Amino acid sequence: MKILAAGCIHNDIDLVKDLAKQAEAEDVDLVVLCGDLTLGESSTDYLVGPFMKKNRKVMLLPGNHETSATVDFLARKYNAINLHGYSYLFRDVGFFGCGGANCGVFQLGEDEIFKTLSKAHEKVKYAGKKIMVTHVHPAETMMEMFSDFVRGSSGVTEAIEKLKPDLLICSHLHEASGIEEVVGKTKVINVSRKGKIIEI
Repeated sequence: MKILAAGCIHNDIDLVKDLAKQAEAEDVDLVVLCGDLTLGESSTDYLVGPFMKKNRKVMLLPGNHETSATVDFLARKYNAINLHGYSYLFRDVGFFGCGGANCGVFQLGEDEIFKTLSKAHEKVKYAGKKIMVTHVHPAETMMEMFSDFVRGSSGVTEAIEKLKPDLLICSHLHEASGIEEVVGKTKVINVSRKGKIIEI
């Protein structure tokens, strides 16, 4: 399975077009958008459509710049999958997620982040591989060192410890784009704006 994952698009339509072209050129099975598609919900135009025109399946969740209702609207409009509080089984790989962050316009508390991930995990806990998707990065990681004021989420860290996903895909911290590290036995990748091809 091949995934193109990206986040923090912030209404950059040219970036979306480039990512859609990359998704087609790399013949990815799935596109995963890790939140902050908009900039304070300023517009939702052309953020998902270009991927659908390339016949790519899209999963998405909100960041701290849009509400879950906005992502739900986009998912319904484009027949995409909203992972915020939900799961999706693709082949033998279980995806589950939680959007939002512990800072910004639309915030979630740490307990809420953990509970949302736990609930979403229930339906895919026996999958061959499990991929957790969040907007915010985990706390107490190397990624946190890239910013003095954007902290990671202890709720995400707790979910890694207790739910033990094989992979966590996140964004949020632009400065940590492309950083990969291992937390426990979970590989963590911050995809942010650059996007990343991930092979499972």
